[in-house]
Amino acid sequence: MQKFIAVILLFLGEALAIYAELYAAKKNVSIFDKELFFKMFILMAIAGGALIAGYMVGYKSFSNVWVVIALSIGAIVVIEPAIAYLLFKELPTKGALIGLVLGVVGMLSSALIK
Repeated sequence: MQKFIAVILLFLGEALAIYAELYAAKKNVSIFDKELFFKMFILMAIAGGALIAGYMVGYKSFSNVWVVIALSIGAIVVIEPAIAYLLFKELPTKGALIGLVLGVVGMLSSALIK
């Protein structure tokens, strides 16, 4: 159960962080939109809390920081393209798609192979 909680926290933290980054990039209308920055800063702080908790629980349950790192990177590889497409409506190039597929394979191999 702790492993599941760790994965949920990691995915939630990465999703919130990625959303904050991409949303701010898309909605920024001036050189530095202070209001947008502070809203996304708060969201990023919440995301950071989830990530810290995910690493703490993950390390204790997996007993290997590299598995936790791979899960975190895997979360990024899975979530970032989805959020990017939803916000920007752009498809990845061939090279980016190959990189994403290799990232998913790497995440699965480190999480599933001992």
